[in-house]
Amino acid sequence: MGSVSQAYLESEPVKEARSLISELCRQFYSLGWVSGTGGSITMKVHDSSIPKPQQLILMSPSGVQKERMEPEDMYVLSGDGAIISSPSPKPYPHKPPKCSDCAPLFMKAYHMRDAGAVIHSHGMESCLATMINPHLKEFRITHMEMIKGIQGHGYYDELVIPIIENTAYESELTDSLAKAIEAYPKTTAVLVRNHGIYVWGDSWISAKTQSECYHYLFDAAIKLHQLGLDWSTPDHGPIQVVKGVPSVDCRMNVSKKARIADSNCNGKPFPRCIVLDIEGTTTPISFVTDILFPYAQNNVGRHLSATYASAETQDDIKLLRSQVEDDLKQGVIGAVPIPSEDAEKEEVIAALVANVEAMIKADRKITALKQLQGHIWRTGFENNELKGIVFDDVPEALEKWHASGVKVYIYSSGSRLAQRLLFGNTKFGDLRKYLSGFFDTAVGNKREKRSYVEITDTLGVDKPSEILFLTDIYQEAIAAKAAGMEAIISVRPGNSPLPDNHGFKTINSFLEV
Repeated sequence: MGSVSQAYLESEPVKEARSLISELCRQFYSLGWVSGTGGSITMKVHDSSIPKPQQLILMSPSGVQKERMEPEDMYVLSGDGAIISSPSPKPYPHKPPKCSDCAPLFMKAYHMRDAGAVIHSHGMESCLATMINPHLKEFRITHMEMIKGIQGHGYYDELVIPIIENTAYESELTDSLAKAIEAYPKTTAVLVRNHGIYVWGDSWISAKTQSECYHYLFDAAIKLHQLGLDWSTPDHGPIQVVKGVPSVDCRMNVSKKARIADSNCNGKPFPRCIVLDIEGTTTPISFVTDILFPYAQNNVGRHLSATYASAETQDDIKLLRSQVEDDLKQGVIGAVPIPSEDAEKEEVIAALVANVEAMIKADRKITALKQLQGHIWRTGFENNELKGIVFDDVPEALEKWHASGVKVYIYSSGSRLAQRLLFGNTKFGDLRKYLSGFFDTAVGNKREKRSYVEITDTLGVDKPSEILFLTDIYQEAIAAKAAGMEAIISVRPGNSPLPDNHGFKTINSFLEV
């Protein structure tokens, strides 16, 4: 928008955005987010005829009673942050109008995350959550229902929010906020210690919803801490002091150094996070090749027939169609055309079964196959036709790591659903309480360095070396090491032999870690 006419400034989209900000500020005041003139909100004027980066931006003014603001009190800015329209001064005792002190920080969220709205809250929960331990550089929480309200997260995921240090003036936070946004590519919020939180979303609804979820989670963490419970672990059990490992509080107090030393282990560094492969590492290869794969292959047709009309299966079919189209173009052996959507159901299913069987036979690590397999296996676990198998040392090791405060994650070519099913249905019970999150090939191929870089970015550690990756595959260990992680190779019965002079430490049991 090279120039903005007065007519457009008085248009319905701008008026609606002005009114919405004043309405939201009254609501946020009642929640304690913008009391004492603190806090602020900004949003873009939604207009589908204008590219989002060029849409007008509305901001609340600084130093005013947020609950008493009127629509005409808002500032209007261009997409690059230049003030286009300012509110008129009001008589004493009102102060002269001034655009929000948060403006430079808001613009970082707009430019770096293509946000549609940003909320800055001074809610007490967001402040106290950063003060429980002054050394923490992140707020982490998992296994809470309200995590599902945060973009890109599910119940089993670990939510990680960076914490930056407060300054005397709001604008001085700009650089540290930008660095946090860059360092945590999946975050939609940044906490400011002893101060509050910045939350953004692609629309005002997204920003508001996430803000409510964040404040709920902070409040839950504070109350769990008051009860002596650890909010950051899957089972939210008591903050434990275990013989041979440091307590949670001890770990938190040195978390800015990221790596901790077990006083009973001669100062040997303890990993902050452990990422586990499944096949040949936590679980015998034979369970996957002799039980899971055959079950999926034998039940493809039955599953597709029974669930064909469901949205989930239609999404599976859409993914398979796309994959098969690429396979046909590249001449992949076993790929056969899938009839169009208006073809008979039986014809479509027959073609899908043929392609899936060929994919399974070739042991392809592709999302389209793994997603469908996960849905088929879910039925098997629900019907008690399948039971997850892990090596006997795995539960004890998971419990030990969990008690020490180490976060444990799974990274497998199987879908995240399949991973949760396996660990949630073992003869040892539900082991998911010891796991903080799951990664699958959506983050990338397991033999590529960039996949482990993506995992490192997601976990938000200071250094990749704070993560230990356990796998049975030499090439995966190479990729993880190239990304800066520590890597150990698991030697289990039935695993393929390793090359001579591979250079990696090996273990036969997790209890050796």
